[in-house]
Amino acid sequence: MAEDATHDETEPTWRQRAVSRSLSAARSRAEQRVQRFLDAAFELIDQKGTTEFTIQEDVDRSKQSLRGFYQYFDGKDELILALFEESLRESLEDLREVVEPESEPLARLRAFTIRLHEWSEPTGRKRGVHDRRPISEFSIQLALSHPERVRLAMVPIARMLLELLDAAAAANAVKVADTRHAAILIQQTVMWSWLGNRLIQNPRLAVTAEEAWEFCLHGLRG
Repeated sequence: MAEDATHDETEPTWRQRAVSRSLSAARSRAEQRVQRFLDAAFELIDQKGTTEFTIQEDVDRSKQSLRGFYQYFDGKDELILALFEESLRESLEDLREVVEPESEPLARLRAFTIRLHEWSEPTGRKRGVHDRRPISEFSIQLALSHPERVRLAMVPIARMLLELLDAAAAANAVKVADTRHAAILIQQTVMWSWLGNRLIQNPRLAVTAEEAWEFCLHGLRG
């Protein structure tokens, strides 16, 4: 009887394969549909230079349905959040590429900090495929309305910074008692300096990537 019960509860291998293929196919189709909504939104931002577009415009450009949109997104904020996450993913790949050639811990930390500033400054040197300025501006609203989602999206960048800072501290290239807290200070200083630059009337006084790095370095007593 025990053997029969075990046999009944064990799903046949062919069924497992069939279900797995079905789920994989459904997931692939869903990913393609979501990507079309994201691509359409990026195109609208590039064209308009702003996030001031409607859901219907995104739906029309993606050649999908409004019902389909709401299958994947609760609303426009969630769509922009997805674009923000995509931009962060693209920046993380670039950060890894610029850090990898450096061998010294302090040089790796410097390369990361300067490139992160360049990614965070929406009106500076062009980084990435799409216009980041509207998304950077909207990210402030997202941080207020969806703080946990924004925090989670930024975890990979925060983790990479902490790893680089830990390595620099271990090599005695910097002197800092609490690397985790120092990493938070660096990230906030570098990623949001563009907002402070907006309030400066004289462009010559705007904080550059190199200046942000020097400020952080002195703060670390390196």
